[in-house]
Amino acid sequence: MTPIAFDQTECSLGEGPLWHPKRQSLFWFDINGHRLYERSGQTTQHWQFDTFVSAAGWVDQDHLLVAQKGALVRFNLTSGTSEHVVSLEADNPITRPNDGRADPFGGFWIGTMGIDLEPDAGAIYRYYKGELRQLYQPLTIPNSTCFAPCGTLAYFTDTPKGQIMRQRLDQEGWPDGPPEVFLDLSGRTFCPDGAVVDAQGNLWIAHYGHAKITQFSPDGRALSVIQTPAQQMTCPAFGGADCKTLFMTSARQHLDDPAVEDGQTLFVALDIKGQNEHQVIL
Repeated sequence: MTPIAFDQTECSLGEGPLWHPKRQSLFWFDINGHRLYERSGQTTQHWQFDTFVSAAGWVDQDHLLVAQKGALVRFNLTSGTSEHVVSLEADNPITRPNDGRADPFGGFWIGTMGIDLEPDAGAIYRYYKGELRQLYQPLTIPNSTCFAPCGTLAYFTDTPKGQIMRQRLDQEGWPDGPPEVFLDLSGRTFCPDGAVVDAQGNLWIAHYGHAKITQFSPDGRALSVIQTPAQQMTCPAFGGADCKTLFMTSARQHLDDPAVEDGQTLFVALDIKGQNEHQVIL
């Protein structure tokens, strides 16, 4: 079960993989390159932005909600144009967006962080029914935003702390009470980055700098490890026609002697089914 290249494009900081269930294609970003990529079949195309872009949720066949520096925008995949939806720390020049994902209610969670990794410069927000509300701060590198199939649990982390937090949600998807520590992965063999939850409630976590994806059960038991040929894994996402393919982005930045796969988008076929990515309702 060794991942191989899904797309050989070398990303400085690959992030935000998103399988679009309507288009049957994979989207992902190169944050440092200010690009959005899509691969459909054997064809890869990209859109160039003039600032940082990092994560997205699908709105319909031809539109994504894209997190860019200073705003969430409705991006038209046909025309390549953006429509402003809501400002996101537009008055803070030192931050950019990072990890994000749509929730089961049609909301969109997005984290921000310092461009130069400034400590405690970031936060996590939720956009829902026209409202952008700050949920957690201060954070340094918010990551692992994902949701259990039951619709009542969210997960997130602040990567430098190494703890995966679990948050109960109310009937509209807002946090219900304080978050609790679900997993403590603060040891030297882990560095939790992006994460996704499969249809059985298992958590799949990318570990930056440790060349692996780990799987944990809903009660926190370690189930499996996928060793990867790329060192700096950033985020996994389920997709494919049967939602049994695990895609994963990686980063090439800061490596003195990168391997061929570093920065590429990888994939592996699994026997377990993921969840379809939720639609963002604007």
